[in-house]
Amino acid sequence: MAPRIGYLLPTREQVMEGRPAAAPLLALAERAEGLGYDSLWVGDSILARPRHEPLSLLAAVAARTRRAELGTAVLLPALRNPVVLAHQIATLDQISEGRFILGVGIASDVPNIRAEFVACGVPFEHRVGRMLEGLRLMRALWRGEPVDWNGRWVVDKGVVGPTPHRPGGPPIWIGGMVKAAIERTGKFFDGWFPNGPEAPRWGEQWREVQRHAREAGRDPSQLTGAIYLTLTIDDDAARADQRMNAYLENYYGRPAAEMRNRQATYAGPAAGAAEWLAGYASAGASHIMLRFAGDHERHLEEGAKMRQLLGW
Repeated sequence: MAPRIGYLLPTREQVMEGRPAAAPLLALAERAEGLGYDSLWVGDSILARPRHEPLSLLAAVAARTRRAELGTAVLLPALRNPVVLAHQIATLDQISEGRFILGVGIASDVPNIRAEFVACGVPFEHRVGRMLEGLRLMRALWRGEPVDWNGRWVVDKGVVGPTPHRPGGPPIWIGGMVKAAIERTGKFFDGWFPNGPEAPRWGEQWREVQRHAREAGRDPSQLTGAIYLTLTIDDDAARADQRMNAYLENYYGRPAAEMRNRQATYAGPAAGAAEWLAGYASAGASHIMLRFAGDHERHLEEGAKMRQLLGW
């Protein structure tokens, strides 16, 4: 089966460029759906990498689209109260009529993200346990039955209404490529959604995720293997490379070589990009999300053409 193809809306880029209006983002979402993209995604950051609040923006996207799935790439649930977040997501899933995918992560260990956790009153060192417990609590609340909880949060016969459109709540995907993240994915999550590595190693790690799922008594065929990729398409490979490096350095404030070592990126002609994407599909990826390094209207068209070239 051909993989589903997603598109990341440039929320971070527009805020960085001093263009915070939401209307152009909604127009891009409509354009992507019209070109056949299967899913639309937004990133998350409160202070570290300022951008539009993802759930609010996706509610607007949901109202302007009809077919595409909608997701976070990725949300940091440790920064939120899970009771409030469960309510927000249930409402968003109702607005989208069950099209929402909750992509989550634990956050990178870099100074500006640590500062973001401090500002939100959340201990950075406890972020993994806080995320896992919070997600368990959210799933309990999404069942629509009274919940009693006595942990980091205390709930006394709490009921969230409305419950999500999808019974039990939306699927939860998680990123991460280290050993602990891969094991957590197989045991607890509905999908794996890293931003690297290259296709051969991605395939090896995906098989590890599936193995952990089997060992936990889960059906690995019910998990989604996804990948988050960054591209810039240009017939001039050297120019594409320069654009990618400038994009990453501006976006992260870190050397491009460092970021390209940590994330899967492609810069060059469309034919090479199509071959690169095909490598992930061959390795088992069933959902490929594309982040374009600028020039979104043109890149959306290029992505649609690549899909036709690949017969997807």
